Amino acid sequence: MPDPAPMAFSEFERQRLLALKGIGETVIARLEQSDYGSLNDLSGADPARICAEVAGMLRASCWGNSPQARAAISAIVGLANTTSHPSLTPST
Repeated sequence: MPDPAPMAFSEFERQRLLALKGIGETVIARLEQSDYGSLNDLSGADPARICAEVAGMLRASCWGNSPQARAAISAIVGLANTTSHPSLTPST
């Protein structure tokens, strides 16, 4: 049986993520591959733990050691912490 499809951010959240400094499609893809598919999933998360998860998934220590990766994930978690309230999310 094939692996289930990774989680995916909504187009609205994807655009908000891409507006952050240091965030591109690859960073978003890594989060989705790690089963983060919404800002709500990332609210309150530990950026260091997320970087370690991605590093383990990729079998590459660069994600765990990179100040740029940690800054990018910290920015995403910061956004998630300010927008995870349901009343701030647009209805579909």
